[in-house]
Amino acid sequence: VCMIDLLGRAGQLDEAEELINNMSFGPSAAAWMNLLGACRIHGDVERGTCAAEHVFELDPGNAAAFVLLSNIYAAAGKWDDVANVRKTMRDRGVKKELGYSCIEVKKRMNEFVVGNTFHPQEEEIHAMLKWLSRQMEEEGYVPDTK
Repeated sequence: VCMIDLLGRAGQLDEAEELINNMSFGPSAAAWMNLLGACRIHGDVERGTCAAEHVFELDPGNAAAFVLLSNIYAAAGKWDDVANVRKTMRDRGVKKELGYSCIEVKKRMNEFVVGNTFHPQEEEIHAMLKWLSRQMEEEGYVPDTK
């Protein structure tokens, strides 16, 4: 699985897929997920669709595979396919987990969940994040938003 990830990140998708197809013990959902992630990075819609289908066969409730496939379609402007993936998720009852981050400050754990605006220091946190963003931009950072 690690070799598939390395090959995929390096853009060697043919080699990664060949390695999966030649596994003597049969590929796992994790192997196909690594290829699917590489397809998202490199914009390979056809191979990504195939990899996702294998994941769905092996792990039908894998929300991450649905999200990756949807992102591949969105990046390619295939909005009907995006809608179909999301509909399939709803029909199958597959829900993606909310993103979250945790940090420890003064021996107290703070958890931040996407969409939660109820932290007692929300204003200060957002002000600091804006400041950090400006600092990064001034240093030349340009986010990759694809």
